[in-house]
Amino acid sequence: MEEQKKCAVKRIGVLTSGGDAPGMNAAVRAVVRTALYMGIEVVGIRRGWHGLINGDMYRMTAVDVSHIINEGGTMLYTARSDEFRTKDGRKKAYDNCKLFGLDGIVAIGGDGTFAGALALSTEYPISVVGIPGTIDNDIGCSHYSIGYDTAANTAVEAIDKIRDTMQSHERCSVIEVMGHRAGNLALYVGIATGATAVLIPEEPWDFEEDVAEKIRNARLAGRTHFMVIVAEGAKRKADGTLDNEVVGNGTAGHQVADLIRAELGLDPRVTVLGHIQRGGSPTARDRVTATRMGYVAVKALAEGKTNRVVVRYFGEIKDVDMVEALKQENRLDEEEKQVLRAMTFSF
Repeated sequence: MEEQKKCAVKRIGVLTSGGDAPGMNAAVRAVVRTALYMGIEVVGIRRGWHGLINGDMYRMTAVDVSHIINEGGTMLYTARSDEFRTKDGRKKAYDNCKLFGLDGIVAIGGDGTFAGALALSTEYPISVVGIPGTIDNDIGCSHYSIGYDTAANTAVEAIDKIRDTMQSHERCSVIEVMGHRAGNLALYVGIATGATAVLIPEEPWDFEEDVAEKIRNARLAGRTHFMVIVAEGAKRKADGTLDNEVVGNGTAGHQVADLIRAELGLDPRVTVLGHIQRGGSPTARDRVTATRMGYVAVKALAEGKTNRVVVRYFGEIKDVDMVEALKQENRLDEEEKQVLRAMTFSF
């Protein structure tokens, strides 16, 4: 094939690292199928960088990735590796790259995964390309990361069901969604569910202004049920942390609920969605995006590129410089923030 003549690599590895996200399997499938189409061999690396250090690898075929595009999680498993953060750990990893004959690696994950890939390729002659896979959608260089749409839809479906019973009992609901450092998911889900208030890590909240007044306005408008969405990393404005003397030591959602109970006399119910947001069959958007990203990642390696991150930028899938990509911080969608303010201004 013509593609084979252009390939700068003969054998590549693929791994998933950090938190799992729906659509990772679709990305792995795309990497394997694209590579085989181009005449490149593929080695699956189990358990991320930990597996590269320990030689937990195997040759992948088209059969290995059949019927996985619809499955959540990652068939290659994922793990965090403290050893890979050390030079000795990366030396072991590169020794295995030589042993298994790897010319390049496609690493699927978040900023931490990319930082590890960059460190390895900086110290040793191995080409690396990253694919963003995180439900938080907090990769600054990309408008979209694999898993975000599925996680948002999972949260919306759960919240819609919770609303049904909360409306029946005329109660206040506090829903905690994932987002330790990023509020993209909470913001998006809050708009989609018509939340009374949304609290995110990027903007420390004031209870009176950001929660109490919004609930009062909703009650004065005749509402008897209130929905407060809280990102797990949301912090109170007073001192950057929550007041433990008032709200105890629970999760962010429980802490907010304790304040609502103490200050407003309501009896809120807390639901922590937790890891349910990571699971489930990926949506069509995540499947297609992951497939396109996997294709572009292999294409970049075949063209002799290294230290690249595949991104979605205004609908286009392309590869960008990894060093520059890691410098870009996550930013919330300003239009979504304005929309939320308008939607929660008055009830």
